[in-house]
Parts: sequence; structure tokens; C-alpha cells
Amino acid sequence: MIFEYFAQTDPGLIRENNEDSVALDPENQVLVLADGMGGYNAGEVASAMATTFIKAELGRWLAEGGHEASGRELKRAMEICIDNANRSIFNAANSNAQYAGMGTTLVMGVFQGVRCLIGHVGDSRCYRLRGDSFQQITRDHSLLQEQIDAGLISPEQAQYATHKNLVTRALGVEDTVLLEVNEFRVEDGDLYLFCSDGLSDMLPDNRIAAILVGAGTLQEKANALVDGANSSGGRDNISVILAQARAKPLRRGLLSRMLGQ
Repeated sequence: MIFEYFAQTDPGLIRENNEDSVALDPENQVLVLADGMGGYNAGEVASAMATTFIKAELGRWLAEGGHEASGRELKRAMEICIDNANRSIFNAANSNAQYAGMGTTLVMGVFQGVRCLIGHVGDSRCYRLRGDSFQQITRDHSLLQEQIDAGLISPEQAQYATHKNLVTRALGVEDTVLLEVNEFRVEDGDLYLFCSDGLSDMLPDNRIAAILVGAGTLQEKANALVDGANSSGGRDNISVILAQARAKPLRRGLLSRMLGQ
């Protein structure tokens, strides 16, 4: 399986600064997206710390032999990276008054052949488009999701809730944090969307799906998602990472070898 990636982040129409951060490591197939929160510039610091640290540490581990690791070993490596990043953000927040209370949500992916491991903390999401089926494959760590799960509010009512952004987990808020990790099998043609709530709060799933199903490159689709969120109000920073899976062109490779190319 081969993968193509594209990432984009935009401040939106209301916020003066962008507290989202994205990081790609195509060589080791690591994707990280973080949505920061806190006082002036603090959220920006937290999200950048998270993406920079995880990309560097997990990328180093994979490059040193982690590509041959089992799913269980990879999951553990992801958890250790998150734990270390969380402690770094937490310590910075508690040793610098300017950063007090900062934190960040996060969603990340690691792709290896026909499997991918998706980890998340908070309400940054991952969706998967497989054929005509569009599905959110992460479950928000939020008060709103807990109310939906408890049957106190319907998914339809949740669309109009005023407390969408109250998360129950975030990096840097406490000295420990739990990363939720799930493993999925990758199929030819799968398209994965990682995004901050600046996209998912502005565009309903059916509009996101329509953009992804349509024609265009990953860059064109990312642009359309950002433009759509801004056209709907752009009330928050908007970040997206797209990852497209394609089966390796085996026949072409065999013919090339036969021809000595």
C-alpha cells in the first residue's frame, strides 16, 4: 500500500491567531494534528509542542526499527510519546505564568502497509471515506458525547448544543492523560481525514463527505473543506490532514522489471 498526504491549516475568520498545529512525516508515515487552548498564545504553544515532539520522537523510534513492530508495540510507543508530550506541556504550563492553563486536543495516525493506528485525545477527529461510505472512526472525548452516550441528548439535538467544545481529555491539563488508540485495516482507495473542530463544527458530515467524494487532488479537497468552513462562519481555526491509500501498482512493477527498467 502506498500513501499520499496533504495538510492545511487556516486561522478562520474570527480568531486573530492560529492555535492549531499540524505535522507530517511522510517517510515514517506519521500524521499529527493538534488544536490548542489557553490564554493569549498559550494554545498555540501547546499544540506546537505536541506535534513537534510526537513527530520527532515517534519518527525516530520508527526509523530505528519500529516499522517491524507489532501493532501492540506500536500502540505502546504512541502512548509513551503522548505521555512524554503531555508532561512537557503540563510542566511548561505550571512553570510559566504566561502559559498557565494551556492544553491541546490531538489526533494522530501511523500507517503501516494494510494497517493504521489512530490515536486521539479530546474532540479532534478522524473520518474515513471507503467507497461511498463516510464514517467518523474516532469518538469525541467531550461532555456532549457523554450526554449522547447516556441518552440525555440525541445526535440531532447535539448539532445545536451550546457546549460543543467542553472536552473531557486534553494534553497538558493534568500530569497524566489517556490516549485512545484503535487499529484499522486499510483498503485500496481509503481516504482518511484528520481535522480540528473548526471544520467539524462548521460543516455537517454530509457536506464533508460530498467534498471528499468529488473529483480533485488532495490539495483541492483540503482547500474546499477550509473554504466551506469559512463560508459557514469560520468561527475557529480550521486544520485538515488528508491521507489517501492506494494499492501498489504490482503489474506495472512486474512489467518494468521484465523490460529491465
